[in-house]
Amino acid sequence: MFKAVLLVAAILAQTAGDPPLVDNDRVNVRERPTIGGPTGSIVRQTPNEIWISVTPAKAIVITLKDKVVAPIANTSGFPNAFPRPNNIRVYEDARVIVWDYTWTPGVATPMHFHDKDVVVIYLGNGSLRSTTTDGKSVTNKWAPGDTRFNLRDRVHTETLVDGQLRAIITELK
Repeated sequence: MFKAVLLVAAILAQTAGDPPLVDNDRVNVRERPTIGGPTGSIVRQTPNEIWISVTPAKAIVITLKDKVVAPIANTSGFPNAFPRPNNIRVYEDARVIVWDYTWTPGVATPMHFHDKDVVVIYLGNGSLRSTTTDGKSVTNKWAPGDTRFNLRDRVHTETLVDGQLRAIITELK
């Protein structure tokens, strides 16, 4: 019981002083002490919170806000981003769909359309090249716990150019 009280006090103290990783009208995302469990495991603490284990000592917490943005119609001619080959749907409810995806080095994902906003939490170390339909590309280096919010209405493909990279991707309904 005493350990639980200390953990809650530590979390509350961290909440007050640490800036969020992401804070917008849809989500607030923060780093917290881990929930336990293997890397990538998730816990739905409350109807508004999803905890994702990143390391034995760190979790990323996504707090959903009340703003709902409906998915947009896919008129791109490409398939939706999810589901995609070799991904795993690990959780779904009325507000989110959570996917677990591991990129294969040198193999591009199919060109795809994002109809929903997403929170991406990277697990592993690697460089991912994103290429749009006009052939423009950008390469980003990711490390465990790197977290991004990406808006819907995007078409691209992704290729892991080095390292090993996995992500927990939360689509916001």
